[in-house]
Amino acid sequence: MEHQPSSRRLVCASCGTEFGCNPSGPCWCSDEAFRMPMPVDGSDCFCPDCLRKLAKQRAGAGAA
Repeated sequence: MEHQPSSRRLVCASCGTEFGCNPSGPCWCSDEAFRMPMPVDGSDCFCPDCLRKLAKQRAGAGAA
């Protein structure tokens, strides 16, 4: 029988902060308006603060 963890602890690829991820159910990031592709280069996800900062940076860059 294969058991998938309901949540896991990750370290932010940007700032090193530890945060939770729920790959087998709705994760906090699914409630965010900003979407990023899943990492394919072996890196991991961003924490909520870094994802929101990146969203603001990209929104600002698009407005210029």
